[in-house]
Amino acid sequence: MCGIVAAFGSVDTDKCERMLNRIQHRGPDDTGVLTLDSAWLGHQRLSIVDISRGRQPLANGDGTAWIIGNGEIYNHEDLSAKLPPGLLQTQSDTEAALHLVMRDGPASVAELSGMFALAMVTATGDGLVARDPMGVKPLYWIDGADGTMFASELRAFDPEDRPRVASFPPGCLWTPATGIVRYANAVPVGVRPARRAQHPNWDNGVLEKVRDSVVLSVQRRMMGDVGVGVFLSGGLDSAIVAAIAAEHTRRRGGMLPTFAVGTKDSSDLLAARRVAEFIGSDHHEVVATAESIGEELDNAVEVIEHYDPALVRSSVANLLLAREAAKKVKVVLTGEGADELYGGYSYMHTPEFADPNALHAELVRSLEQLHHLNLQRCDRTTMYFGLEAREPFLDTNVVRTALTLPPEWKKTTDGRPEKAVLREAFTDWLPEELLWRTKEQFGDGSGAGEVLAALAKDNTAKAGDTDGAVTQPPDSWALRSDEEILYHRIWQRYFSGVRPNSTLGCFATP
Repeated sequence: MCGIVAAFGSVDTDKCERMLNRIQHRGPDDTGVLTLDSAWLGHQRLSIVDISRGRQPLANGDGTAWIIGNGEIYNHEDLSAKLPPGLLQTQSDTEAALHLVMRDGPASVAELSGMFALAMVTATGDGLVARDPMGVKPLYWIDGADGTMFASELRAFDPEDRPRVASFPPGCLWTPATGIVRYANAVPVGVRPARRAQHPNWDNGVLEKVRDSVVLSVQRRMMGDVGVGVFLSGGLDSAIVAAIAAEHTRRRGGMLPTFAVGTKDSSDLLAARRVAEFIGSDHHEVVATAESIGEELDNAVEVIEHYDPALVRSSVANLLLAREAAKKVKVVLTGEGADELYGGYSYMHTPEFADPNALHAELVRSLEQLHHLNLQRCDRTTMYFGLEAREPFLDTNVVRTALTLPPEWKKTTDGRPEKAVLREAFTDWLPEELLWRTKEQFGDGSGAGEVLAALAKDNTAKAGDTDGAVTQPPDSWALRSDEEILYHRIWQRYFSGVRPNSTLGCFATP
């Protein structure tokens, strides 16, 4: 939920107001601002938890500390229960974080479980900014000699400031006194080394642990005072999430809304329809055309603030889907992260990763890069329409459970399909033919990939770039295809001056 802007030191309030206005789409329900002598907080609110009383910036009881937040803290009820009775004035998860930090200090942000970017300030001039360990929620900053600025999106910053913008690292906090400090890792230290397999295969106990971790995570992410739905691509990961969420909703007397997108008769659309029938969801389809996909391209590159081809392909479809879903719900669950945990990508099963240790190392690396890739696309395409996406597979317990499994179990040997242990854990939760359906990239399964590849080829021919010569942009990875050249040109129109290696990461998708 929400978009935030924060400034510390020498504050230009007019600049801060401009920055906040540029991310109004992230929080169309309300705007809140706090101005102090050496700090400024701005908040665009998407109302999800404690709608009537959760307006931000939120203050403590005596009005000496304030907080703004983007995201959700899923263990806020547990944290609140440990605070003195009567201290909390709302049921907002963000207020629980404020009192926790005021009581136990900045390092206590490590106790927060969820997806978040938070900014706090006190009347005495102390401040704190923190981002969740996985980087599910975005945050960018400029650390200057005369002041420090933070914002939820690249577009927030004035054009003259963009060359100095960098991605604020996940799992880090900042205070005026200490500067930036790491408080947690995307992948916990204890599961970074690969575990050796004691047996060639798993047993029912393993399957139960895998299943229980995902079920609990989905249930926790159903929290809120608004409608929750699921983006259902028809692939394994989103289908598992939808099956769990549908059962949870049914037990509470409701019917889960699910949303799918694709060209007519595309594999994703057909598979999602079958899953929806099986789990009994209130299913909604967006049928894309070559025309609608082409019309959405420029907007997609601008919205996701990225030009990686795999991200752009899936973003076009995600934008079409989010636009419709936002008319019916304010929160959607997605299947992001399962491929990185269980080895779902085909490149992970090439000779380069034949050694189990190499495969595990790649899973860890891919999880650490998600904030610059799939999570960036997932956040922007939904928040552009005031819709919050939640990713159950990236829950800390789910990550720990998956990465404690021996990497040998995630290899596609002896005819075993990718993510076999995850599939088997959810036997009977989905139709058999879909539970074991071969993975497709979302942009390909939806039909968008084929349309955009043809569009890029045509664009390159018209531009006269048929000799293969490419002017490589500075401070970026090498452009690798007609598609990436096209998307980079579009990106430059909107984000000229931004340094990709400082804001988008140094690694493109494989």
